Amino acid sequence: MWSSAWLNGAAASDDVLDALLAWGEAHDVVAADAAAAEAFDLPLAFNRAATPVQLLMALRSHGAKSLRLVLPAPGDVRGLGAGGPFAEAALRAGEAVVISELAFGIVPEPVAEGLMRWTVFSLAAPAALEFVGMGEAEHGLTDTIRASAGALQSLNVESNRPGVRAELSARLRSVPQCEWPAGTPGRSLRVLQRAQEIDAILAIASIDDPGGALSASAAAQRAQALRPLFDAVRTARTASVNEAVRVFSEQPDRSS
Repeated sequence: MWSSAWLNGAAASDDVLDALLAWGEAHDVVAADAAAAEAFDLPLAFNRAATPVQLLMALRSHGAKSLRLVLPAPGDVRGLGAGGPFAEAALRAGEAVVISELAFGIVPEPVAEGLMRWTVFSLAAPAALEFVGMGEAEHGLTDTIRASAGALQSLNVESNRPGVRAELSARLRSVPQCEWPAGTPGRSLRVLQRAQEIDAILAIASIDDPGGALSASAAAQRAQALRPLFDAVRTARTASVNEAVRVFSEQPDRSS
């Protein structure tokens, strides 16, 4: 969201770099292959890394206008293209960025305490991204919660977990808090917040019962009941971010 806002003149470069601090004190950039290294003037992995500023400037020089979020998971690799190193790395990380106008993708990975590395991959062809509207994503999240409520209640997910509300509050506080660019659609922010709260609940619900009271079959049922909710949260997050990216990329460029 921040990089797309900056590429379209809606955010300052310093604000983009400050936003990165929510995920790490330091960030560096490398290329995964020779094509990406040449296109963006980046060092290959295992060499001295470049900085996010160099990547941003390279994106602008190539005329990029929008970077799209993908949140792949086993069984759902939408937006990753036809496999290859990028798809493998993105699936391993559970998140990636696709440069819509160019055949490149970027995968973040924490590599040391406080250090996040962004690796740029060349793609065989531009990845096709499935558009999910905000209405569809928001309604899907609500409908999935309703559909899963009965199954979760029957499994007594909250049983034998004293202090679950305090645990939920602590988990929400631990999520990186960041500012979003001015002009970010309010609906995107609202759905992102809701998805974050549900994700925290799911994380707690997925933890094995400390008392060991949950049988293997009950644990399998619980996982099956939670899976649609995890999928709905990923869809809602992806749709929220990419809707904001669309808004920034379609507005008049204010950088000139």
